Amino acid sequence: MLSVLLAAVPPAAKATAAAIKLTPQQIQTMLQNQPLTYQPQSPLQQHAAWLTHTFAGLFIVVALSLIVLLAVQTTKQEGLSGTIGGRVESAYRPRLGFDQQLARLTSYVAIGMVFCAFLLSITGI
Repeated sequence: MLSVLLAAVPPAAKATAAAIKLTPQQIQTMLQNQPLTYQPQSPLQQHAAWLTHTFAGLFIVVALSLIVLLAVQTTKQEGLSGTIGGRVESAYRPRLGFDQQLARLTSYVAIGMVFCAFLLSITGI
């Protein structure tokens, strides 16, 4: 079976595979000649890595809280009936109910998430 598989490989591919064969000593010397070093991408990462990781953690917390807030909300004006019927709003602002407070909190958390994403993009994570 192995002879059948080897017969199907073109001769040029066999020659290339034989030419690329390296010994473990050659691989070790190649790795020693090219050391692997990590250079942070931004000055903030170099000097305040704790701050960039704090921004990343804050972003995760804000994203999860936005998901929870969006899942908790209920929509009362769904579909065509909400579009046609609409909602009558007055000029003064009465005391907000739970749904309106939740919607306002969700908008603040969404703005915070955009701000955190902006900070993360600047830090270079």
